Amino acid sequence: MKKIFGQILLIFFSVLTNGSICIAQSSLKSQWVYPDTKGKLVYKTLETGDKIMDFSYAGYMGGGVALPNVPVKITLNPSAGDNSDHIQQAIDGVSKMPLINGFRGAILLKPGSYDCEKTLKINASGVVLRGSGSGINGTILNMTGKPHACIEMRGTVTSKPVGQPAAIADSYVPSGTSSFTITNASGLSAGDTIRITRPVTDEWVRFMGMDKLVRNGQKQTWVSGDIQTERVIRKIERNRIIVDVPLNDSYDAKYTGAVTVQKIITSGLLSQIGIENFRIVSPAQSVTINEGHHRAFNMSGLSDGWARNLEIFNTVNSISVTGKRITIDNISIIHDVPTIGAAKPADLNGSGQQVLFNRCRITGDNVFFLATGAKVTGPVVLLNCVFRGNGWIQPHQRWATGLLIDGCEVPDGGIDFMNRGVMGSGHGWAIGWAIAWNCKAKSYLNQMPPGSANWVIGGSGEHQRKAIPGSNESGNIAYDSVLLPEGIYDSPGVPVIPSSLYLAQLNERLGKQALVNIGYKDYSNDQAGKF
Repeated sequence: MKKIFGQILLIFFSVLTNGSICIAQSSLKSQWVYPDTKGKLVYKTLETGDKIMDFSYAGYMGGGVALPNVPVKITLNPSAGDNSDHIQQAIDGVSKMPLINGFRGAILLKPGSYDCEKTLKINASGVVLRGSGSGINGTILNMTGKPHACIEMRGTVTSKPVGQPAAIADSYVPSGTSSFTITNASGLSAGDTIRITRPVTDEWVRFMGMDKLVRNGQKQTWVSGDIQTERVIRKIERNRIIVDVPLNDSYDAKYTGAVTVQKIITSGLLSQIGIENFRIVSPAQSVTINEGHHRAFNMSGLSDGWARNLEIFNTVNSISVTGKRITIDNISIIHDVPTIGAAKPADLNGSGQQVLFNRCRITGDNVFFLATGAKVTGPVVLLNCVFRGNGWIQPHQRWATGLLIDGCEVPDGGIDFMNRGVMGSGHGWAIGWAIAWNCKAKSYLNQMPPGSANWVIGGSGEHQRKAIPGSNESGNIAYDSVLLPEGIYDSPGVPVIPSSLYLAQLNERLGKQALVNIGYKDYSNDQAGKF
């Protein structure tokens, strides 16, 4: 009892620079990440050496960098009828301008309503599409015509391997580490981009219990091929490689076989593209995910991009991010009607690397507020987001890793780190090495994958337990009778310090100015209240 009371912090008041008052509630230190007496973060490891990774590398330019204000080159006013070609011509015009310090310029859309029946495409680096505000009196992109995406930012990326691949020599590389040993580092240098390739072996699939998925009498394939991620070499010490971003998964030679490292040269990757300060409006869509529908935007083949200050109405499968070092900041999505069917759309598809969703808001029913695709290697961070309605934050399929849900609220729905079994087409274990930190949800389904971990730390909400979803003779979902092992719960119902894991990690790595750069005030690791 004395130990528990000794951990409880005093309630304190702190006046922020904007004059508001922050009231901190009694909080505990998590045993998994906590500040020591000097404020430095201390990480507890599993027996295998795995630990919660440093997520602060998620976001534009690798985290902690302010989004730029790019000079306007072309200004447009709305016109009668379809404005798609008019706006696209302006985008194409700026796309032909020279790059100056990485940017070509911005297209400014003056206030008014712009009917758009075609997708607006940004296919050149350094281009920004900017409105004059996301409110009713600002810039409105009104989606008309057949279902389509409002905006598409897409690069055509190719990667050329250089030299011979080298195998990782360590028998076990823990998740969260930034270094590993390879058999031969000759030909590699600091600054090289490397591809780490992990084979999906039969041994690993059996170890994960994913070799017996059957639906409608048909075997379901959980994961096949390779799982690949990219890193930049920061330093080489003989054959030991230190990379720029920690690893979000473990490599166990007993199950993965030979994991290899190879230098690559990438071309076709777009960069420094942003969309900001406008409203996207679609007609209300009460549809299934298999029907055509209007979508807001997608980002792929893109590094160092952003979307900020957008209000989005009634799009389905609204935002897809498969690019790298992307910030989605202050985005609101509102649905007037729910989608239909058991298969749910994902308003936020976070399937890229180093992706930050900051202060986003969604209101809607029968949706996944956030989902991930297959073999996503993150890190992906949801920071201080609020999602209302009958929906879930649920990594969706086939082994995504490196997800942080930080300070988020899902009062009417759930946060699920789960084995989806035969759901979909054999989605199986959807996520490993995921953390919900100081969140509030109606419910949590936190399950423990073999050889991995998922955490719910400082979370308030009901804890659920379920078995793996299978199917009956009719092909319908039928749960097994054996409950799956629970993931790690720490300090249930009581928030922990630091109040934000992402901000504490960012503060430790880059300092307080990095927090200011992304819209947060001064921060200390022992702070229990929110901004």
